[in-house]
Amino acid sequence: MTWVIVPAAGRGTRFGSARPKQYLDVGGRPLLAHTLQALCAHVAVQGLVVVLGADDAFWPGWTQFEGRPLLTCTGGASRAASVQAGLDALPDTVRADDFVLVHDAARPNLAHDDLAALLERGREDPVGAILAAPVRDTLKRAGDDGGIDGTEPRERLWRALTPQLFRRLQLHRALKAADDAGVEVTDEAMAMERQGARPLLVEGAEDNFKITTAADLDRFRFVLARRGV
Repeated sequence: MTWVIVPAAGRGTRFGSARPKQYLDVGGRPLLAHTLQALCAHVAVQGLVVVLGADDAFWPGWTQFEGRPLLTCTGGASRAASVQAGLDALPDTVRADDFVLVHDAARPNLAHDDLAALLERGREDPVGAILAAPVRDTLKRAGDDGGIDGTEPRERLWRALTPQLFRRLQLHRALKAADDAGVEVTDEAMAMERQGARPLLVEGAEDNFKITTAADLDRFRFVLARRGV
């Protein structure tokens, strides 16, 4: 059984909405509810820790979700600080060497089979694993004037997705080390890499996208409509 940390302390300023994007209505429910539902679809998910902003006025007050306990805590100024707070908020029954998932609050289209593959393969790895997708587009390196300086090889490049799966204590130490060094990590795997670890890449579906713009939200609404939601 595995607990999940869901950082939801962001204000969604890039989205351009007065309401944080994780609380925008999609199909009659907050976007965050769809994310939590996707996680709870797997029987191995034991509980959830949602990391909130200090002045979150939109949190609906859930204490459980689909039969799982749901805990909350206050996040920090960065993603790394928020995930550290989530790790600290886990119940004492989660041991230091237990694996913990971290999943973006605004990534609601997680496939059950992808989560199952991540848990199965990641638990067998000494470090852990992340869901990721191979880069399929041609990549261009831009110059200062906006012109193309070259084409980058893409054969070994992957896009990092979530969830990401690591042991509780190892992840906490890695995030703290990055914070102490003044390094802003953009995902949990980056913190682990700084410690010399090599997390496993587990290929996931391309449509495990993050809601960043209004177009992304429209895309998710379209996905739900095709499902009859």
